[in-house]
Amino acid sequence: MHTVGRVTLRPRDRLRGARTLRATLCDTGRFARTLDRVDVTGIADWRKASQAVAAAYFPHELKNLTGAERPSLHLRTADLGGVTIGKLSWGTDVAIACDYEGAYEVNIPLTGLLETRGDHPNERVASVPGQAAVFQADTPSLITRWSSDCAVLGVKFEREYLEREADRITQSTVRSRLSLPQQLDLSGRASEWHRLVRALAEQVSPSSELISSPLVSAQLSGAVTAAFVLAIAPPDERSTPPHPGMVRRVLTALNDDPARPWTAADMAEIAGTSVRRMQETFAQYVGSTPLTCLMDVRLDRAHRELLSGGVTVTEVAARWGFSHPSRFSAAYRRRYGQTPSATLRS
Repeated sequence: MHTVGRVTLRPRDRLRGARTLRATLCDTGRFARTLDRVDVTGIADWRKASQAVAAAYFPHELKNLTGAERPSLHLRTADLGGVTIGKLSWGTDVAIACDYEGAYEVNIPLTGLLETRGDHPNERVASVPGQAAVFQADTPSLITRWSSDCAVLGVKFEREYLEREADRITQSTVRSRLSLPQQLDLSGRASEWHRLVRALAEQVSPSSELISSPLVSAQLSGAVTAAFVLAIAPPDERSTPPHPGMVRRVLTALNDDPARPWTAADMAEIAGTSVRRMQETFAQYVGSTPLTCLMDVRLDRAHRELLSGGVTVTEVAARWGFSHPSRFSAAYRRRYGQTPSATLRS
């Protein structure tokens, strides 16, 4: 075994050669996570590029595979609380060794090729758009080639957060480490999760409202996690059969505290069943989803505030968990037949 900073690597995991850099959390300097976002473009210094990625994601060993004089790092991330989502490209071929300390990682190539080492020393797993490379928490792993044209959408789940939420989502009574596949097909059960994280990644920016509002970021973190767990979890066969009491308990809780940053796992816990069974129950008895019901309750509270006056549309939208005033306005208009501004002026 060899230890580099805070990264422990088995001999077969180590990257060798003069063009190998090691970045630990102690090296991150000005890239330290004093904010809940990282946004850097065009870093052309190998060491600074490696340090920026270590600050946003993980300590690692980085190897320049082509002898390129400089990288062209593009990195933009947002920390939603338990979940970090962002885009990353190096601009040249690299290899990366990492322990994934304290977190699970899912890397989705948007372009190019991401090649990883499989379960056996000589096995290689190639991921291209439509597939995702998955890395277990606290497990030495090796990306043998990150191609120069490969832009990755990276989703990092803090280990404690994902495992705790997975127990709540599936209503498991025993906490266990998740066993994830090495590669995830994004055209099957994971397609809904894939669409969600791609949409969120498009909104990540230095002024993003995704992380400026604790209510919005907590809900988005819960939504990303629930969709991921449902994509990898086996079919739900042991949960309590659907009955109207589940719906009644959840609707009562939503009406009592609509400002809470509700997640699907929170609602399932109140319903006393798994997220999947709760969703089936709402479809059967309400003809809608729990999150749609929550939005209706919040729209009602927002409507009351606008009628009372003394507020702005932007303030009301943020208070009731809408990430963008335009989306709030569209949902409000569908519900009440007029814009929030029109209600405020009435």
